[in-house]
Amino acid sequence: MPPREDDDAVSTPPGPARDPDPTLGSLLAERRRLLNLGYRMLGSVQDAEDVVQETYARWYAQPEEAQREIGTPLAWLTRVASRICLDHLASARVRRERYTGEWLPEPLRDGTVWTSAGRGGEDDPADRITLDESVGMGMLVVLESVTPAERVVFVLHDVFGLPFTEIAETVGRTPAACRQLAASARRRLAHRRSGSRPAHEHRRIVSAFREACETGDLDALVVLLDPGVESRSDGGGKVRAALRPVVGRDKVARLFVGLMRKEPGVELVEEDVNGLPGVTVRIGGGTVAVLATDVRDGLVTDLWLVINPDKLHAWTDADADGSTGTAAGTAAGTGADGVSR
Repeated sequence: MPPREDDDAVSTPPGPARDPDPTLGSLLAERRRLLNLGYRMLGSVQDAEDVVQETYARWYAQPEEAQREIGTPLAWLTRVASRICLDHLASARVRRERYTGEWLPEPLRDGTVWTSAGRGGEDDPADRITLDESVGMGMLVVLESVTPAERVVFVLHDVFGLPFTEIAETVGRTPAACRQLAASARRRLAHRRSGSRPAHEHRRIVSAFREACETGDLDALVVLLDPGVESRSDGGGKVRAALRPVVGRDKVARLFVGLMRKEPGVELVEEDVNGLPGVTVRIGGGTVAVLATDVRDGLVTDLWLVINPDKLHAWTDADADGSTGTAAGTAAGTGADGVSR
């Protein structure tokens, strides 16, 4: 790995050892790195897989002579995948302007894999996304607010450890400009790394949150929430969900207690989401929603409720009864202020 050019960096997802021989095996061994890179840049496992497939397609579309002229094939794959992500991010901004309600990243289940045959195949480490700080839902949500160039530069440098001189060629900027782009993205992300949130404390608070929701204890739920807590829901226009964030501990508490009251038979299951303690919502044994959480200084500060069934395949593909989540989505679609979103 190239040396870091700053001290404020996220751990690099593990990848295969570099093999200078551009054989089929060595190129395909880079798949996991490219998949991890694509998800961090795009927030979607399926989009990341599409990027990986397109990257390999471009490699093999070249004549053998052109392939041999590429000095470092694995660096070439990373550069091409990054450029594809950059183009995708630019077009995604236009698509998301037409998206119904909030757009949230696709949540990751512990051990989530994606293969050419779809999720749920053999648990091949080459198809597994590494769970670390850089895939936390909070970080991915904030990355949605930076420019495509800032996101690509930040991920390549702070997460994957590439030097700015190499990144500059990828994004078509000078190394100095890339350094500024990374610094800008880092400032936006700074608050996500502040505050005290040991893993055991995060888990304890999520457990208390689940219990308060299940028992309908509004007072117990309120004291677990930060005064400025925000809850965002993503139904994608396919399942009814709040179109705007619900803000404030009283409104958020009423929202989640109301969800449990309106949907008898709802089961809340504690489960890690994007590597951090979260909750899955189940009805009749089928997952209908996934709740990612952020906790700082002993209080829940953010709740991200993903109800869009297109983003729940990591859970629903493993459910025996194939529940669609319509009922829970309807409950989540009524705001804490009683207004149907």
